[in-house]
Amino acid sequence: MSTSRKKLLTGEMVTNAIKDSFIKLNPVTMMKNPVMFIVEVGTFVVLLMTLFPGYFGTEGSVGFNLTVFVILLFTVLFANFAEALAEGRGKAQADSLKKTKTEISANKVLGSGIKLVPSTELRKGDIVIVSQGEMIPGDGEVIEGLASVDESAITGESAPVIKEAGGDFSSVTGGTRVVSDKIRVRITSDPGESFIDRMIALVEGASRQKTPNEIALNTLLTSLTLIFLIVVVTLAPIARYVEIELSIPVLISLLVCLIPTTIGGLLSAIGIAGMDRVTQFNVLAMSGKAVEAAGDINTMILDKTGTITFGNRMASQFVPVGAHPERLVGEWAAVSSMKDETPEGRSVLELMKKQGLTYDEAMAEGGAFIEFQAETRMSGIDLKDSRKVRKGAVDAVRKWVEAQGGTVPADLGTQGDAIAKEGGTPLAVAVDHEIFGLIYLKDTVKPGMKERFDQLRKMGIKTIMCTGDNPLTAATIAREAGVDDYIAESKPEDKIAVIRREQAEGKLVAMTGDGTNDAPALAQADVGLAMNSGTVAAKEAANMVDLDSDPSKIIEVVAIGKQLLMTRGALTTFSIANDVAKYFAIIPAMFTLAIPQMEALNVMRLGSPLSAILSALIFNAIIIPLLIPLAMRGVAYKPMSSTRLLQRNLFIYGLGGVVVPFIGIKLIDLVVHWWV
Repeated sequence: MSTSRKKLLTGEMVTNAIKDSFIKLNPVTMMKNPVMFIVEVGTFVVLLMTLFPGYFGTEGSVGFNLTVFVILLFTVLFANFAEALAEGRGKAQADSLKKTKTEISANKVLGSGIKLVPSTELRKGDIVIVSQGEMIPGDGEVIEGLASVDESAITGESAPVIKEAGGDFSSVTGGTRVVSDKIRVRITSDPGESFIDRMIALVEGASRQKTPNEIALNTLLTSLTLIFLIVVVTLAPIARYVEIELSIPVLISLLVCLIPTTIGGLLSAIGIAGMDRVTQFNVLAMSGKAVEAAGDINTMILDKTGTITFGNRMASQFVPVGAHPERLVGEWAAVSSMKDETPEGRSVLELMKKQGLTYDEAMAEGGAFIEFQAETRMSGIDLKDSRKVRKGAVDAVRKWVEAQGGTVPADLGTQGDAIAKEGGTPLAVAVDHEIFGLIYLKDTVKPGMKERFDQLRKMGIKTIMCTGDNPLTAATIAREAGVDDYIAESKPEDKIAVIRREQAEGKLVAMTGDGTNDAPALAQADVGLAMNSGTVAAKEAANMVDLDSDPSKIIEVVAIGKQLLMTRGALTTFSIANDVAKYFAIIPAMFTLAIPQMEALNVMRLGSPLSAILSALIFNAIIIPLLIPLAMRGVAYKPMSSTRLLQRNLFIYGLGGVVVPFIGIKLIDLVVHWWV
């Protein structure tokens, strides 16, 4: 997929688009675009008048009628070509994805044994074992083990990623390959419902729906078409009254020139190209509405761990409090982590080995493991001898100890603050009513995040970081990353609350995250961008998935969304301005002989009424293919205020939309008038 960013079009895409241009002439298909459907109907009527001139009494106008028919036909074909070309880019991406959908054998776990079965027989909930060199047979979650996985078939990136049980990096995608170790995977989708299947359907365009903005613009264009249809129909009796003969082909030509055919022919291509541009950046958008909403984002909520930071918070030090020795802190930290499959839990045991410390592994046997919960912000184990061991957020462990009648060491707060000020995360370790010390977890802000947030600020987007860390740690990370605001010690409901608060103020909100606890907020946000390395729950809740798992990619998504809206607005402005110019080209030329006073409006001084009509019609046809590259690539976006942006586009595309037709139609008229 990365190679597709480098090349806008290929010869094969163009060839297929030309074929599809004729296939799309089907009236059932054309009716979805009212403006171009009107043009097609007019083309058919002129064709009949060309083929059967005697029946219509137009024997002397066959040459003119044939010329009009050819120009109108190319107008429709060029519009179809623009849409087909945009769709072709998505189909090309889908073809590359289909290559990854090969028949894979799976080692399905059945009771105490393993059975080799085709991947198509796997169902949601099945357990499979995938070893080094084997393909992962379906979407799933790692429930045991750790492995390096090559996801280049999906993301286009060659560097393998680590997938492990527990935490936010347990999600795996069917069609990727395990390059080291062995993992046990629980399948999370049935055949035909995998992540790749959804990607193929989306990039092929099968699931694309028109966005509200596009529907509104279609309604406007249809209304303008009806208005000009009424105007052209009323021109016929007016022309007869002033003794000017306007044939049906002339009236059809006039209608096609006046209705917004330029934007009507490019509107679908603009929307499809917008979604395709997102895909070029390895972001899968579940709908065009999500891309469009990204262009109007006011606030961005970012989860800290795995989004702003690398998310690999690892134990780096045991910090004793009170009179307890460091060795004892490590022992109880290890006991609390023996059944903890999260990266943090495993890092505690690794730190023990690194420091040469020992602990009684038999102590945890038969104990009940207490999993981490967002509400309690603690995990641990209840031992057989009734002792309860906990590790977790300092304030949560403090409250737990106090609730059992215990006392809190005087230096707990001081030591915790010291860790937090250094950007680390302190986890308190306690047994029943006594706190023994802290585990110093280190995390790192991803490179370039500060510069990326500066870009968002220039776009007028406010950034808010959400984290379960204490206020001091949160403040340190927020300052280092350069976000505008932060929420410390946040729970899933806190993220939803801040999103709803911003939405209640009329703002559109984007949210990025990768964990199961981010899923509710991702679903609530107007634009939810989940990391592909994250959990299945996060990806299902979001309306976009970043295949590269780069949270800063949201900046590209926002820029593409703004680019989509700008492109649509710019070309609409250009199209309407075109109509104004064509009005001054055709109407005065047609009526000047009968109404000499209209000579004042004949500023273009076109050769004759006939050449004026043909020149405007030819310009109307060729402007569509000339604008296809702009519709596909999008109007260049530069961070600036909405007012400056509006003024810039009105000047370029509004004024340009008036000036270009005057020049173009005049040049074409010089040739046409000589030829006629």
